[in-house]
This record gives sequence, structure tokens and C-alpha cells, in this order.
Amino acid sequence: MTGPAYATPCSFAGLDGWAEDDHAAALRALVNSTIRDGVARLQEDEARGYFESAFNAFAAAADTPGFVTGYYEPELRGSMTKSPRFPFPIYGRPPDLVTTIVETHRAAHNESHTGFRLTSDGMVPYFTRAEIEAGALDGRGHVLLYTDDLVDLFFMHVQGSGLVHLDDGSSLRLTYAGKNGHPYTSIARVLVDRGEFEAGGIDMSTLKAWLRADPDRGKALMRLNQSYIFFSVLPGGEAARGPHGAEGVPLTPGRSLAVDPTYIPLGTPVFVTAPDLAGDDGRPFRRLMIAQDVGSAIRGPQRGDIFFGTGEAAGALSGRTRHAARFHVLMRKR
Repeated sequence: MTGPAYATPCSFAGLDGWAEDDHAAALRALVNSTIRDGVARLQEDEARGYFESAFNAFAAAADTPGFVTGYYEPELRGSMTKSPRFPFPIYGRPPDLVTTIVETHRAAHNESHTGFRLTSDGMVPYFTRAEIEAGALDGRGHVLLYTDDLVDLFFMHVQGSGLVHLDDGSSLRLTYAGKNGHPYTSIARVLVDRGEFEAGGIDMSTLKAWLRADPDRGKALMRLNQSYIFFSVLPGGEAARGPHGAEGVPLTPGRSLAVDPTYIPLGTPVFVTAPDLAGDDGRPFRRLMIAQDVGSAIRGPQRGDIFFGTGEAAGALSGRTRHAARFHVLMRKR
């Protein structure tokens, strides 16, 4: 439930940019999240009227603006067989991993550990990134496939999904299946705190270049983020529809939003206003989006992560997106 975080009613006419938005694009994303009200049967020219008649808009109770970032689905190279070219394993969820939270609310908890395994000494925190990379899961049969680039694998962990192009010409779409339960650490923030970069002076391409310039140094930095993500392979029919978010539905580039579900339930329409972020048309970003995903770093009532799509261009755009934003949630009329 949104609770008091979004308790200030507002009119649609008062939402800057509402009238100019492509409501039909938001409706197409919403169709993935709901079967109510015959939404799928609506015509595109009915989209705006539907949102205004079926929902009430609410502003955040706090007057301070929130913050929006971006994420994407990276593309990797892979093989079903380990080799000198493809040495790095991509793991499925281990059967001995016990989590203490609902996965869709994994960002909304402050516990130091939320993933455990049972040993002769009782429950202990699950293996860290460093322990897993050093071989803690070797020989246990949890490997889905192998990839050729540890840095790209790390960023797939950060993004939570990936499209892997295999050496036989086929592709597999991987989706989030769990995490080891250790807290997420931003390695970009670590470099800023060390004085290696100024705040705001490091984006994803800069970070990747730093990691690759000295592989041993890069590996040591990546291991400071003890969080480790496990994946599953989306079946063919579902994979063809695109990457899936925590709601279990396909994500729509530019219309799907990762949120903190403590404040914004999944499936909720959210109007995002980020004046300093340029939209596709070059104008300030003012767009109706659908809350369909979560993320380890997405915490708080006015915190969002925009899904930009698949591949390098989407990754570059997501890496540049760090902007102040305001959020208005649309709640169904009773």
C-alpha cells in the first residue's frame, strides 16, 4: 500500500506535461500488468480518457523531489561449455539458498543479510561474491552457461537480467532468480569516496574502462560489492516478449519503472516528471509509466529506475540518467 507517502490528491490538468504525453504507449505497458476493466480491448484514442476516469492522481506528501536513474538489459557472449574463451560461470539459483524476504521486496529491507544456507553449525550467511568467484559453488551443478567477460557479467548482475548470444548463433534471455542476500555496494560510489573521480564524473562507460584497465584491480573492486545475483532462463515464448521484471511481465522500454513496492505497488501507473532529463523528443521527461520492477538500490517513495531497453545504446542512456524527479501515483477509484 502507498500509505501516507502519496496522500495529496491532485488534478490531471495540474500535471505538467500530462496532456502532451503518449497515453496509448503507457496503456500498452499497463496491459501486461492487468486484466481488469477490459483494458486490452481499449482503442489507443481511448487511453487518456481511461486513465483519467479509472484513476485518481496523488502527489507525494514530501515536498522534496525524488531521484530517477536508468537501467537496461545488457547483451553478453556465452557458451554452454566452459573453455579458455568462456571461463566465467553464470549461475542459476542454488537449492540451498534460503531467503528471509519476499523477492519482490528485496530492496525495502535494511537487514545486513537476507540470504542463508544450512550448515552443521546452523544457518549462516550465504557465500559472498568473492567466495563464489573463488569457487564456492564449483561442482554443484548450478551453472547455466559461461561467458567471456567478467566485467559484463558484473553489470548483468547489477541490471538483473541479460540477453546472452551463444557461440552456436542462438540466444538465451536470462532473468532474475534470486540473490545471495548480502547488501549491494555501489562500486562507483567507492571510487568517488576514494577520490578517483568527482561526484557526477563517472558513468557506466567510464567505470567499465577503469575496471578493464587493470583486471586484478578491477576484480578487487567488483568484489567489494558482496551481492551476487542468480538467474534463470526464460522459456522461448516468454523470452520472445522481452526481458521480464519483478512483476513477472515483459518490460516496455521507456514505460516500465522499477520502484520501491513498500510505497508503490507493482502494476501502479506513475507519472514521472524529470525536467533536467531529455525525453525522446528532446523535451523535458514527463511520462506516464507503469511500476513493473524493483531493484536493490531503489528505496523510498520518490525513487525510480527507468527501463531503457536492450543493448549498448540503452546502456549508455541508462548510465547517463541520474536526475531529480517528482512522482505522482495513479490509484484506482473505488
